Amino acid sequence: MCGFAGFLGSSGPASASEAIVKRMSDAIRHRGPDDSGTFVDQASGLALGHRRLSIIDLTPAGHQPMISQSGRFVIAFNGEIYNFAVVRADLEASGLAPTWRGHSDTEVLLAAIEAWGTSAALMRCAGMFALAVFDRQSRTLTLARDRLGEKPLYYGNQGGVFLFGSDLAALKQHPSWQGEIDRCALTLLLRYNSIPAPHSIYRGIKKLEPGCILEIKSGGEPLHARFWDATREIANAASSPFTGSAKGAADETERLLRQSLSGQMISDVPLGAFLSGGIDSSAVVALMQTMSTRPVKTFSIGFREQGYDEAPHAKAVARHLGTDHTELYVTEADALATVPRLASVYSEPFADSSQIPTLLVSELAHRHVTVALSGDGGDELFCGYTRYALAQKTWNRLRRIPAPLRRTIANAVTAAGPEALNRMLRPATNLLPQRYRIERPGDRLVKGASVAALNSLDDVYRVLVSHWQSPSDIVIGGHEPELGRTNGLPHDFDPVRRMMHDDLVRYLPDDILAKVDRAAMSVSLETRVPLLDHRLVSFSASLPLNILRHEGQSKWPLREILFRHVPRHLIERPKMGFGIPLDAWLRGPLRDWAEDLLAEKRLTNDGFFHAAPIRKAWSDHLDGTRNMHYPLWVILMFQSWLDRERQGAA
Repeated sequence: MCGFAGFLGSSGPASASEAIVKRMSDAIRHRGPDDSGTFVDQASGLALGHRRLSIIDLTPAGHQPMISQSGRFVIAFNGEIYNFAVVRADLEASGLAPTWRGHSDTEVLLAAIEAWGTSAALMRCAGMFALAVFDRQSRTLTLARDRLGEKPLYYGNQGGVFLFGSDLAALKQHPSWQGEIDRCALTLLLRYNSIPAPHSIYRGIKKLEPGCILEIKSGGEPLHARFWDATREIANAASSPFTGSAKGAADETERLLRQSLSGQMISDVPLGAFLSGGIDSSAVVALMQTMSTRPVKTFSIGFREQGYDEAPHAKAVARHLGTDHTELYVTEADALATVPRLASVYSEPFADSSQIPTLLVSELAHRHVTVALSGDGGDELFCGYTRYALAQKTWNRLRRIPAPLRRTIANAVTAAGPEALNRMLRPATNLLPQRYRIERPGDRLVKGASVAALNSLDDVYRVLVSHWQSPSDIVIGGHEPELGRTNGLPHDFDPVRRMMHDDLVRYLPDDILAKVDRAAMSVSLETRVPLLDHRLVSFSASLPLNILRHEGQSKWPLREILFRHVPRHLIERPKMGFGIPLDAWLRGPLRDWAEDLLAEKRLTNDGFFHAAPIRKAWSDHLDGTRNMHYPLWVILMFQSWLDRERQGAA
């Protein structure tokens, strides 16, 4: 795992370009503390810098930027090619292999690109990656990102120079950096907790989307192409569904997961796994242990607060499997101390509050290993989120009421407003027994009205995954861009599969994978996600819902695999998630910090948000009227990030 940065279009002397790109790559030293290197091609105005976290081939033969044997291609690579031995053998069998200098996956990938071209080479690779390849002959720069978006890659023009890199912190070091905040991207943050690709928090800077390749020549416009399209893969798999039994589906899932693990457990440095005690991470660890000759190192953290502590479950699973388990109970003070650091860990505002335990467990694992495997992806691949069933149930009830009647009722309730409805209904609710009283019934009615006006299950799902329902009404001068991620799915595609698809192409890369990558790499820990092997992703998309939800259980194939190794009673319990008691913390130890960031004067002076709805949400949260911790956390994370942004500018 590494990080890289560079630029194209500079007209200055080579020494100046080298100094700039070194400063850019040094800004992301945490992504690669073991080695660094630069490459400058003055004739084309290209500069490339790399920071290395040595995982495979720890010798100087793995140094980057790496030049191909012919001298034509130069690569800076971040990630791992898990099947590089197979690709290497294919190159040798076809007579296209160079004289190998070492045994790194980077050298194999570079040779494959020279032999077959970037797109064809990447299609042969199983892995996670972001890369920059420069063709010195055609003076063409190529950027590429892995199929599911495990590794980050930013790019864009600033002051006439094309910048690119693994982290925004690197791009900011270039003299041409402008850094204007994109208010439209800010609306997306308020809806989703993160900023979906291709957008970033800065105007003119984008994230390369998963499965994409970008080519550019100095002074030219970027050309985009896809070497792998998740939407097309899912549509194709669903059109040829798996026809075997539920047991057969579990058997094939286990075979593919073992195949993935056989590549992802290769490392020249210590390796372990995160273990929460839930289905996904437990299934990964269970198979890892059957494939290892020694106890797998596993890591979990615990909280003393009731309802948030999964550590006992993880410990029980670890004891049964015989792993070398390390757990750390985190005090409230430990967790709260991470909050001021979040803005520096996530170089653009990011507001999934599970970022706090993710950072803490990454720090714990880094004390013992350099690589950690996770169970991420199980919910998206195997229909695990409870919101799928909730959205379906809600829409099945709504659709029984004629749409015109629903809209008429919704318009009337919305027009009346929550405060008027509260006053109107208060006398009636006061007549009810205490246990049946609703403190602010008007708020409930208005929220229900917003759902009643929806036109499809897709709309219901959008409400469920949104933290602010109308972000354009909160962000001054911002309008919400359309993402269009479901384009390409058949019109009659199953609505539950449509929700799963949306999570796979948006929520997974932009939230879950970004959260883990940034947290782990901030402490120089590489993370790997074996459930996201593209072959397993394609197979899971072919499984009918009656197998994914077999016997009334979500994620049935993963459960079946796990129960072959772990007793059911250690696993079967209500889904907990990887959370923190954020609602209580905002009313308690974080209250002063939050009040400072949410002060009306500050919000007004900053000029990004309309203060009134935010102050109302804060007031309602403090007095217990409504738990507003999730929408408030988005605002707080942006405000905290903005503080750091201004400090950096100063």
